[in-house]
Amino acid sequence: MRKLLGLTRYAVIVPAIASMIGALLLMLRGSIAIIQVVYDTVVNQAYLKDTIVEVLTAVDAILLGTVLLVIGYGLYELFVDADIEVPAWLQVRDLDDLKSKLIGVVVAIIAVVFVGIFVDAKRGADVISYGVGAGALVAGLALFAYATKKQSKNSDDKS
Repeated sequence: MRKLLGLTRYAVIVPAIASMIGALLLMLRGSIAIIQVVYDTVVNQAYLKDTIVEVLTAVDAILLGTVLLVIGYGLYELFVDADIEVPAWLQVRDLDDLKSKLIGVVVAIIAVVFVGIFVDAKRGADVISYGVGAGALVAGLALFAYATKKQSKNSDDKS
């Protein structure tokens, strides 16, 4: 029974791979969108404001793809194979590592979305309301990260 329960961890392979496929799809679509924006800007001389919004939208898709990639790698590393070759910054040792990496990418996405709204907004009140909302969300994520952060082994030794 114990061996059977241990094998259930491999069920995470399906969502990990699905997450990676979704990441690749979003990154591809975002990259194609940027190429289309470049073409449209050069050939049709699109307005600068439209170009900025379209580029930021494409970058947003690429960043969301990055989130899915981090989730896919993190799940795979945590449940299946901790020795997978990934860059040092992408290594996930526990759920706290995965959480902090995700919070960092989500904050970047919030910033990109806010800049897009800032550029596209017609009224100052829209910018302020979105800015306050984005700020509150980032502050909440920072508070969550701080409140759920595990103590390091070095600080435990000093106690």
